[in-house]
Amino acid sequence: MPDQLDQYKNLWGLVDDGEAFATHSSLLQPVLYNNVRCMLKLALGDEERRGNRLMAWWNGSGAAGVLQHDDRVLLMERAKDESSLAEMVKNGRDDDASRIICPAAAKLHVHAEPYPEYLIPLRVWFSSLWLAAEQQGGIFTQSRGIAEDLLLSGPKDVVALHGDIHHGNILDFGEKGWLAIDPKGLIGERSFDYANLFCNPNRETAIAPGRLQRQVKVVSEAAGLEPKRLLQWIAAWAGLSSSWAIEDGTDAEPAMTVAGIALNILNDIG
Repeated sequence: MPDQLDQYKNLWGLVDDGEAFATHSSLLQPVLYNNVRCMLKLALGDEERRGNRLMAWWNGSGAAGVLQHDDRVLLMERAKDESSLAEMVKNGRDDDASRIICPAAAKLHVHAEPYPEYLIPLRVWFSSLWLAAEQQGGIFTQSRGIAEDLLLSGPKDVVALHGDIHHGNILDFGEKGWLAIDPKGLIGERSFDYANLFCNPNRETAIAPGRLQRQVKVVSEAAGLEPKRLLQWIAAWAGLSSSWAIEDGTDAEPAMTVAGIALNILNDIG
C-alpha cells in the first residue's frame, strides 16, 4: 500500500491492526492508536476530503470520533464488528433498522451555525438530475420538477447534511451507540438526509411491494417529518441517484423504480 499511509502511521504512532485496502475514493487501514481501535483513511479526491473535514467538525457528536486529522487524512475510531443494520434488515427487522438510523441522523443535524463554508448546497448536488431531465425526459423530468419545487420554494430546517445516510454508513460503536461515517458534506433541508434509506440496503428490499409505503410511515414518525414532503424528497433523490447510475454505466433501474413508486403515491394523494 502506498507510502502515504506509512508517513501518517509514523507521525501518529500507529500500529497495524489489519491489511490496508483501497476503495474508489480512499485508502484505508485498520490501526491501533494508544491501544484504541481506529481506521486510518486517506482521501483520494475532493469529495472525500470534504467528508473528512465534516467528520472532524462534528467532533464525535453523532459521528465516529476523530482522533487526528489534516486536509487529506482522518484517524477515526473504528466500529464494533458484531452488529450490522443491513443484516438486521435481512433478518426481517427493516423497521427496527430505520428506527435506529433516524435518531442517529438527527444527532448530526443539531449542530449550530455557523456551518462550514466548504459544504455543497443541494441545488449544486442535483445538477446531474437537471441534465438527465433534459436528455432522458420521462421520470427524470417529473423528479426534476419536484426537486426544483423543494429547492426553490424555501427549504425547511436547513442543516449540515451527511449526504449519504444508509445502512452501511451508520455503524455500531458499542457504548457510544450508532454513529455515522463517510459523509459527503452538503448543506440543505434535513429531510433530504432520510431519502436514501428508501433505495437501501439492497435492490430487493428497496423495490419490494409495499415497502416504501410502510417505511414512509416509520421514518416520518421516527424523524419527525411530514410524510408528503418526505415522499417528495424520495422522488427527487431517487431521480438523482438514477441519473448518477446512467452517468456511471451502472444499473439505474432500482432507483428509477423507487422514484416511480414515490411519484405514483404523490399523484394519488394530490
